[in-house]
Formats: sequence, structure tokens, C-alpha cells
Amino acid sequence: MTETLEQITRQTDFETQAILKALAEAHRHLGELKGVAAGIPNERILISTLNMQESQDSSAIENIITTQDALYKFRLHPTDKDPVAKEVHNYAEALGTGFALVKQHGILSINTIAKIQRIIVSNDAGLRNQAGTVLMNKRTGKPVYVPPEPSQVRPLLDEMETFINNASVSGLDPLIKMALLHHQFESIHPFFDGNGRTGRILNILYLMQQQLLNMPVLYLSRYINHTREEYYRLLQSARTDRRAWEKWVVYILEGVSLTSQSAIALISQIKQLLQKQKQLIRSRHPKIYSQDLLNNLFKNPYTKIQFLMQDLNVSRPTATRYLDTLDKAGVVKKARWGRESYYLNTGLIDLLFNIPAIPRVNTTDGGKRQEQR
Repeated sequence: MTETLEQITRQTDFETQAILKALAEAHRHLGELKGVAAGIPNERILISTLNMQESQDSSAIENIITTQDALYKFRLHPTDKDPVAKEVHNYAEALGTGFALVKQHGILSINTIAKIQRIIVSNDAGLRNQAGTVLMNKRTGKPVYVPPEPSQVRPLLDEMETFINNASVSGLDPLIKMALLHHQFESIHPFFDGNGRTGRILNILYLMQQQLLNMPVLYLSRYINHTREEYYRLLQSARTDRRAWEKWVVYILEGVSLTSQSAIALISQIKQLLQKQKQLIRSRHPKIYSQDLLNNLFKNPYTKIQFLMQDLNVSRPTATRYLDTLDKAGVVKKARWGRESYYLNTGLIDLLFNIPAIPRVNTTDGGKRQEQR
């Protein structure tokens, strides 16, 4: 039977030496990330680009595999018949919706989570009214975890909502609470489909709701994808052994640290490239330069004439002239897809398509992290 969060926190020590050490590191790197992200003049630049990275990585955990090239081309042509790219784009849309709702209301409700899941799976099935998927041991063929019965799902979610939004319920640090919330959501398994992806969006929205970040720029999916074996092993261990909670929480906190550092490096590189292209365009082509033009090139690594017409409120001939000028200057590279031209911000694409892998974590040795080469 799935324990409530009240039972878990009352019976478990979440302030061990290992947890507190990992917690300090996680907060240090997360705080630095918050400051670095604030240095980008337009938040849509980071939301648009990093959102796509998260969508790809989170979907890959569910074996929904596509390329970034396919995703950006789908953004150019959202009516294109690419079901995998569309499914990954649903995730990006769900994340954007969740971000807007939390920013607007300041709370993270079960209704918001349900809206996110509905967008991800493109249906209105809602909370499951049948038994959840039983986790089986592949070697023995016996069940190792059975999700709660449908009648338990709503009460468990209601308790989770209170745990999220009422600080007086628990005095635990928000990052520890995030680790518990993610585990609880995956254990409840409240929907027929999309639980994993919804649970990963829950992580970033909770950090924002707790004001640890101002925008969704930290995504644990890349870390989870590279440490998938540890993730599932520790997720299950904490369900059956109270002593395993420490390793689970340390695993998540180390993910926050590592992912923050990766995001800091990427955002810093994006900022440098943005300044470089800004100086180039202003010095060589001052008549076409504007901050809106620059924002468009970084918000849309694959841009097109229609995008520029909309963002700059210019005519088609003017947008075409701007982009062709930037193509000749080497800022973008013109390409064709079908009968339409599009323009690649090759410098930005090189950064986004070649993000270094996050080190794999080995938590079998007393919770200590070791990089796997």
C-alpha cells in the first residue's frame, strides 16, 4: 500500500549528514543558475530553447525517440505528419502551460497537473478508474509494486497538493520535498498514461512555485535519462525499504547540482554568442538591427520569414531581406525544406546539439557518486 507523505516524513530521517551535504551543494548551484538565467535579456530565449531540450530528454526516457532537427522542423511546420515529433511537442506545450499557470496563480494544484497530463497525452481520460500498471520483476515474473487502487488516488493527490502549497505541513527543505513529491507522484501513478512525463514537469514547476527559480531552466530529465538504471532502482527501493530514502534523496539532490552546472555552462555560452551576434549585426548592418530581431534568432534556432514578420511586424519582402542579409553575413544559414526556405542560427544550434553528457551516477556505494566513463 502506498504510504502518505505524512507517514513518510514522520517515520524517516531526512536530515542525515549525506542529505545535508548534498542539499548545500544543490542550493549553491541552483542559486547560481537563477542568477545566470536572469542575465539573459528576454526569458523567452531560454524557455524556448531549453524547453525543447527537456521535451526531447523526458520523452526519450519513455522510449519516444526523435532528433532535435526533427523537432525544430516540426515547429516550422506544425501540421507536418510526424507523430513522434508531435508527441514531444505536446510535452513542450504542457510545460509552457504549467509554467504560465504557476506564474499566474502562485500555487501548484492537482488541476494544473491534470491539465499538463491532458496536453501530453492528447486526451481527456483524467484520473484512472481502473487498476494501475503493476511493476513486475523480469527475472521472477512476480509483482514488485502495485499502484494504489483507484479509490485511493484522489485522497493521495489531495494530500500531495496540501504538501506542495502549505509550508506549515512540513518543515523540510523544498529540494528534499521535491524529491519526495516526485517519488509520491510516480508511486500513485494517477493517470492511465503520461505519468512519468507529468512527474518530471512537476519537478521544475515546484522549484518555480517555491521561488527557487524564476523561469523553467533546470530540467532533471537529461540527468534521469543518463542514470535511468539508478533512477528506477532507487525509486523502487524507497518503496520497500525505509533506509533507502536517503539514497533516493541524495540522488535527486545530486541531479539538481549536476543539471544546474550543465545549464549554467550552456546559458553562459548562449549569452556570449548572443553578444557576439549582436555586435556583428549592429556594426555591419545597423539599419536592420533591433533587439526583436536578435530575440527571434535565439528564440527560434530554426526561423523563417513568417516568424520574423510576426515578431518584428514587418512585411514579407522586408523579413526576407533581413534574413538574406544575415545569411550573407554568416549569422544564419539558409536552407530549404520542401518548397519553403528557413534559416539556421548555426552558432546556437551547435551549442544546443552538442551539450556534454551529464555524468552517470553510481549510488550503490553508500550514496557516494562516481562518474562512469
